[in-house]
Amino acid sequence: MSHYNFKKITVVPPSKDFIDIVLSKTQRKTPTVKVKFAQQTFHDKLTQILTDFPKLEEVHPFYADLMNVLYDKDHYKLALGQINTARHLVDNVAKDYSRLLKYGDSLYRCKQLKKAALGRMCTIMKRQKQSLEYLEQVRQHLSRLPSIDPNTRTLLICGFPNVGKSSFINKITRADVEVQPYAFTTKSLYVGHTDYKYLRWQVVDTPGILDHSLEDRNTIEMQAITALAHLRAAVLYVMDVSEQCGHSLEQQLDLFNNIKPLFANKPLMVCVNKIDVLKLDELSQDKQQIFEEFQSEDIPVLQMSTLTEEGVFEVKSQACERLLALQDRNKMKSKKVNDILNRLHVAVPSKRDAIARPPYTINPMAPQHLTIRFLLFGAPIFQERDLEVEMGDEYYLDLRKHWDLLKEGEKYDKIPEIWQGHNVADFIDPEIMEKLDALEKEEELREQAGYYNNEESEEDEEMQEIRATAGRIREKRKLIVLESREKRTIEKPRLPRTAKKLDTKRMTSEMGELGVDVDVGDEETHLEGQDPESVTKKAMKRRENSPWKWIPTDQGVDQEQYLETSLVSEILWC
Repeated sequence: MSHYNFKKITVVPPSKDFIDIVLSKTQRKTPTVKVKFAQQTFHDKLTQILTDFPKLEEVHPFYADLMNVLYDKDHYKLALGQINTARHLVDNVAKDYSRLLKYGDSLYRCKQLKKAALGRMCTIMKRQKQSLEYLEQVRQHLSRLPSIDPNTRTLLICGFPNVGKSSFINKITRADVEVQPYAFTTKSLYVGHTDYKYLRWQVVDTPGILDHSLEDRNTIEMQAITALAHLRAAVLYVMDVSEQCGHSLEQQLDLFNNIKPLFANKPLMVCVNKIDVLKLDELSQDKQQIFEEFQSEDIPVLQMSTLTEEGVFEVKSQACERLLALQDRNKMKSKKVNDILNRLHVAVPSKRDAIARPPYTINPMAPQHLTIRFLLFGAPIFQERDLEVEMGDEYYLDLRKHWDLLKEGEKYDKIPEIWQGHNVADFIDPEIMEKLDALEKEEELREQAGYYNNEESEEDEEMQEIRATAGRIREKRKLIVLESREKRTIEKPRLPRTAKKLDTKRMTSEMGELGVDVDVGDEETHLEGQDPESVTKKAMKRRENSPWKWIPTDQGVDQEQYLETSLVSEILWC
C-alpha cells in the first residue's frame, strides 16, 4: 500500500472505558447470552484496532521506516501483539464458560458462572492498559502526519537548518510552514502541492540535517534521511551562500558529500539561496571553486532569493523538467515501451506546395471590383466569406455551384419531392400525358355516341317515391327523439310503479315495543289516493325540520321502497 490514510484509524479507548462500554450493553440478558455477547463485543473492538493500524510489512517502506523512527518498530509490534493475544484469551474464556453454563443445574450456579466469566474477561482487558494507551498516542501522532504519496511526482528540499527551505516551499505552494530565524524551526515533514504543465506535484520540506554520523542523528534528522532514502523525487539541496545560517560553505559541502549516496538515481540540483545578501560573483576564488566542482559533476547550480523571490520559480521549473526527463528515460528503458513502439506508425505528411492544385476560376457571383482585383494580382484573393462581407444583404449562399456532376447542366435541376418517406418521382409514369390524351378522346367519342343519354341509367318513379318516403321517416324519428329529451328535462321525479302501502298500525306497535312513541297524526300515511309529488315534499320537509342529524336513507335500502319507508328510516337512522 503506497498511500495510507492514517486519519481513519478508530479511537482506542482506555482499558477502564473499554470495559464500561462492553458491560453497559450486557444488561437484561440471560447468563449464556450475556457471556457470548460480551465475548463478541470484545472480539469485534479488538479486531477493529488490529485492522485499522497499519502493518509494517504491508505498507510502503517509506512509511515503515518513518514509523520505526518515530515510534520504535519493536515497541509498536509488541503492543499490537499484546492486543492480539488478549483477543484470543477472551475467546477461550467465553468458550470454556459457555460449556459450563450449558450444564448448569440451577439459576444461581449459572449466575455465578456468568459473573466469573465476565470477571476474567475484564481482568484480561485491564492488563492491556499500557498497550492501549501507547496505541492511542501512536494513533494521534499518525493522524497529524502529512499525507505523502511515495509514488507521485515529488520535489524534496533538504540542507542545513535555517538555510531557507521552509521559505522556498511557502513561495511555490500554499503550505504555511513556520519560518523563524533560528535552527530546527521545522521539526517534522511538511507537504505542499503545486502545478506544473497541468500536472500535480507535491513538495516535501524536511527538517534540517547536521553533519555527523548516522548513529548520532536524532529523530528530527532521521525523518529527512528517511524521506531522502525512499521517495523517488527531484532533490533540491539548499545552500546559504551568505553563511547566515551559522555554518560555512565548507561545512555545507561536507554535509552534501556525507548524504550524497542518498541522491543516487535522482535528479539533483544545488540551490544557492540568499543572493540578495551575497551573490556568487562576490565570493572569493576558493568558495567559487566549490560551485565549479558541482557543475563539473553535471550538477546544476541555480541562484535564488526567497526574500525577493528572484529565481524561485526558475528553480521550480528546472527541477520539474529534470524529473520529467528522468521519468521519460526510465519509461523508454522498460519492456512495455518496446511492445508499444512495434505497433506505432508515424505518418509524415508531404509539403503542401508539392501537391498539384486545379487552376482558380473566377466566380461569376463575385462583384466586379473583386474580379478586377483578381485579374490584376493573379491570386485567389476572395472566398465565400469575402463575398458575404462585400455584398451584404445581396449575398446568397449557393451550395450547388461546387457540385461535381457528370453533366454540369444538372446542378440546378429541381430535386424530387419526398412524401411519406417515398420519392414522388418513383410513382410518376413517364407516359402519363399520352395516356391522359387517349382517355379524353375516348370520353369525347362516348358523349358524341349518346352513351350517357341512356334511359336505363335513370331511376323509375317507384324508386323515387321510396326514397322520398324514407326521407320523411328519418325526419319524423329525429323529431320524436328531440321531444322525448325535452319531456325528460321538464318532468319532475315520480314514484316507482311498484310502491306499496305503509302499514301504520304495525309500525306503531313495533316502535312501541322498542320504547319509541310514534305520533302519526291525522295525515294519511299511506300512498293510496295521494299525489306522489306531495308525499315526497312532506317527507323532505319533515327531515329538514327535525333536530336529528339524518343519515341518507338510500344507503343500503332498496330504491323501490325508499319513499314509503321514509318515516321508519328517519327514526332508525337518528
